[in-house]
Amino acid sequence: MTNVRDYFKEKEKRQKAGKKIDYKEKIRGHKLTIFYRIALGILLVAAVISFFIIQWRNKVFTESAITGTAPITIVQGATVKNLDGNVLLYSKDGASCMDSRGNAVWNRTYEMQTPMISICGQMMAIGDYNGRSVYVMDKYGEKGVVNTNLPLRALCVSENGVVATILDDADITRIYVYDGNENTEKPIINAKATMDKSGYPVSVSLSPNGKLMAISYLYVDSGNMKSSVAFYNFGEVGKNETDNYVSGYDYLDTIVPYVQFMDNETAFAVSDDRIVFFSGIEKPTSIASNLLDGEVQSIHYSEDYVGLVFNDQSGEAAFRVDVYDKTGNKIHSQLFDIEYADIIFSKDQIIIYNDIECQVWNTKGTDKFRGTFEKNTSLLIPTASADKYIAVTSDSIDILELK
Repeated sequence: MTNVRDYFKEKEKRQKAGKKIDYKEKIRGHKLTIFYRIALGILLVAAVISFFIIQWRNKVFTESAITGTAPITIVQGATVKNLDGNVLLYSKDGASCMDSRGNAVWNRTYEMQTPMISICGQMMAIGDYNGRSVYVMDKYGEKGVVNTNLPLRALCVSENGVVATILDDADITRIYVYDGNENTEKPIINAKATMDKSGYPVSVSLSPNGKLMAISYLYVDSGNMKSSVAFYNFGEVGKNETDNYVSGYDYLDTIVPYVQFMDNETAFAVSDDRIVFFSGIEKPTSIASNLLDGEVQSIHYSEDYVGLVFNDQSGEAAFRVDVYDKTGNKIHSQLFDIEYADIIFSKDQIIIYNDIECQVWNTKGTDKFRGTFEKNTSLLIPTASADKYIAVTSDSIDILELK
């Protein structure tokens, strides 16, 4: 009798355990069903978004229209530049800045014979070749005035207002670095270059944060020509090095007239036979070198791309622009015919224009737009929207929309 009772008790326990297991399995199955539904929904949303992104990237615009305009007055002889979305005007007599609606932001008067300008993001510096003053402004107003006390040969500004200058001092070339956010005569870094040691500095560039400086030197010894690209670090790493020098590279039988930072750790240099890319947040090293097959007509860059323009030798077009990414890979070559005033890289777009014509491609070569402006245009500024631009004419600032 006892065995029978024990049997039914054990059977009841097994049934209850089975019910518990079934219940847990049902909960687990329900959770998995919800998970799979959510995952499927996310995948569908991602697929739809990807579809529209691809459609947008491949979208071709057929016309442009002015959707807004503001009257302005540009004095004769003034040069127009983009200052982080604002419109910068400068001439021998002064510089001024206005926003995209034509409202005056600031005005600075001076007297110069040959103005030299450097722009980095929302910061700018301007000085006169052979002059002794550098005026530093951002898109909102004046930051400071640097007095060099020596004739100015070249200058560069960083996004945070550091100013590098190349100064003439008889047989010695001085390289002085200043804090342009104040009125000052005292450099925070000073160095010198001589032809018999380092060579003559022909190009200078600062990283946007002002921590790194690149200088291209030209050196001639017994008729043999050599160029050097040197990097200086103004941070803790550079303090431990002589003259803040942290790395450098020599190039025989070539001239390197152009060196430029793309961001805080990427720079490139262009010579008469190659383009070289450097990378490093403390001590930049050479990461890529590409030989060139022609004479470079102009150089254009953004934080993501570098474009070198050549006369096209194939006979298919007048010009060719070779596009490199920041790792030094040539990702695209684009043929074009218009006599360009400027070439702009904005996101993945290549914008080529002059005063009456504009052509837009993406970096994969998709033809996005070909058209003409309603009015002669001296400056085109991309906006956050890929189909809208700010167009500056002789008497207006227009909002241009591609359709």
